Formats: sequence, C-alpha cells, structure tokens
Amino acid sequence: MALPFQKELEKYKNIDEDELLGKLSEEELKQLENVLDDLDPEVSDLELKQVVSDKSALLPAGFRQKDQTQKAATGPFDREHLLMYLEKEALEQKDREDFVPFTGEKKGRVFIPKEKPIETHKEEKVTLDPELEEALASASDTELYDLAAVLGVHNLLNNPKFDEETTNTKGGKGPVRNVVKGEKVKPVFEEPPNPTNVEVSLQQMKANDPSLQEVNLNNIKNIPIPTLKEFAKALETNTHVKKFSLAATRSNDPVAIAFADMLKVNKTLKSLNIESNFITGAGILALVEALKENDTLIEIKIDNQRQQLGTAVEMEIAQMLEENSRILKFGYQFTKQGPRTRVAAAITKNNDLVRKKRVEGDRRFVANIFKCRVPDMPH
Repeated sequence: MALPFQKELEKYKNIDEDELLGKLSEEELKQLENVLDDLDPEVSDLELKQVVSDKSALLPAGFRQKDQTQKAATGPFDREHLLMYLEKEALEQKDREDFVPFTGEKKGRVFIPKEKPIETHKEEKVTLDPELEEALASASDTELYDLAAVLGVHNLLNNPKFDEETTNTKGGKGPVRNVVKGEKVKPVFEEPPNPTNVEVSLQQMKANDPSLQEVNLNNIKNIPIPTLKEFAKALETNTHVKKFSLAATRSNDPVAIAFADMLKVNKTLKSLNIESNFITGAGILALVEALKENDTLIEIKIDNQRQQLGTAVEMEIAQMLEENSRILKFGYQFTKQGPRTRVAAAITKNNDLVRKKRVEGDRRFVANIFKCRVPDMPH
C-alpha cells in the first residue's frame, strides 16, 4: 500500500533533468550550483570529488567550500588593524536610546548592614555547701595549692600574672609561693660535629695504613665531589678499610658511580653507607650492577635519598639480592609490596646460609678435637 506522499512523488520519476537544465538561464544555473554546494560540497561538485578523497569532509570550511567572494583581496590578515577598525566602528555607531531615561535617582531602601551583637560572658555564681565554704575559708595557702594541683589548674597559679593580681588585690601582700613545682625543661644539645679529618683519612687510605679500618664522613657537608671520588679511587687498592660511611655528605650520581667502580675490584670492604644524599635512580642502578660482581660486601645502606628511586629500580634491587648470597643487611625502605617481599625473603635466605655454615663449622671443629667422624644427619 503506497502512502499519500509517495503517490505525489511518482510524477517526478520520469522528468528529464537535461531538459530542465537547458531551460535555465546562466544566472539560475549559477544560483543552483551555489545551493548544491551549500547542501553537500562533495556530491555537488563532481570534479572536486574526484580530486579530493573522502577525508575532505574533515577539512575546515574555508578549504572545502567554494570561494564566493566578489571583492578583491586587500592584503594579508592584520589583527591589530582589524581590532582598530572594529573599535572605530563601535565608537561611531550611535547607542540605542533607553526606554526609561537614566536620571541618577536612587530608588528603593538603602542597605544598612546589621550590627552583630557583642557577646558578653557573665560570671555564674557558684554556691557551695556551707561545710565546703567553711573548709575553703579556713584552708591554708599550701592546702589550696595542693587542691589546685588535684583539680588540674596549677598551671594558672604558676603564671606570673596571677601572682601580680594576687599582690594588687591583697593590699600589698607578697605573692604566695606555689608548692606545686612545674617540670624543668631539659635542654636539647646539638650533636657535636664530626671530628674526622678528611685530608688525613684520605692520605691514610692512599698509603694503605693498616691501623685505619673504619672511615666515617657522616654529616660533613663541605667535602668537594672530587675529594669523594678520590676516596672511592683509594678504596680500589686499599686492603684494610672494612667500613666506610658517607651519609649526609651531599653526594650525587658521579660519586655513586665512582663507588660502583670501586666495588667491582675491592675485596676487603664489608659495609658501605651512602644514606641521606642526592643520589638518583641512575646512581643506585650503577651500585646494584656492581654488587653483582662483588662477593665481599655484606651490608649496604642507600635509604633516604632526595627523590624516590621508583618501581623499576626497586625491582632491579630485588633481583640483585636474589642473585647475591653475600649481603646480609640492606638498608632501604621499599615503597612497593612486591620488591619488599622479595628482598625480605632473599635477606632471610642469606642469613640462613650463614647460620648453616657456622653450625657446620662448629661441628667440624668439634670433630677435629675429638678426632672422630661426624655422624650423618638422618633424612
């Protein structure tokens, strides 16, 4: 069943378009072309459709619409000149007349802000039992101060202003001495500076002095970076220093890389502390790579650097500790649960290996003393 509007369209099926176009004038043809451009520029202009791809619909209108400007170009775009022209046109245009002329007369009520009431605290009168009033009236000053201490208001009585008011109100009578004594403030003294002589320690390390087995440079903030690198260079050939600390010395990545190179060749150092410095993830990674080749260091501390190391560095640390069975203490607060768990398991495993070796050594020592064979452990 055909709808009514479909029946009306039946008569346009056999129309000859060429005949209709031939009857149109030149102006009507141009007008028809402009209308078709506005409806769909891709479909109406067949030549343009062949040249431009389907993506032309995404182009700005200025690139895909036909230029219909009849005026000649006046020159390139000048923003300042355009703004001046618009401002001039706006000033020359007359304002629209008001329907109600402005006279300056104020209408309505004048706003007056409300005054906030001043809060006044009235002292409440406290009435006590006659027996309590008699007891307080006959109590001595010492007993009153002890009662104040029990009630928790002894700090008010220790205040010098309270003593001044008491002096004025009692007709010149001197202030009553408080029997409740406050706690004395314990002074907190700063830590003494590090007494280590940097130059002397460096010369002793270079000379491989056997009396120097521990070097502590902690909190010495004026050590130059080249000097810290010299310490790392001296440790490469030193065979007596077992513990080296340079926490809070403003060390950076070049210092960490220098100590990483040292760890690859040093066979004596047991403990290294580089906490509280300016070392980034690159410097820590260099130390981690060096520890894969070191089998003598058992303790290292790298915590509290200026910036966080990140998940990738923590994963590298965990992998290194799983492969290195010599490190027994690792000073770093992990931020991720995964590396923290892996490192805890690796450190526990390393300590168990040391304990087993120690127990096995004790058994062998006892066996050598009694010159007997150690029985095998049952499976």
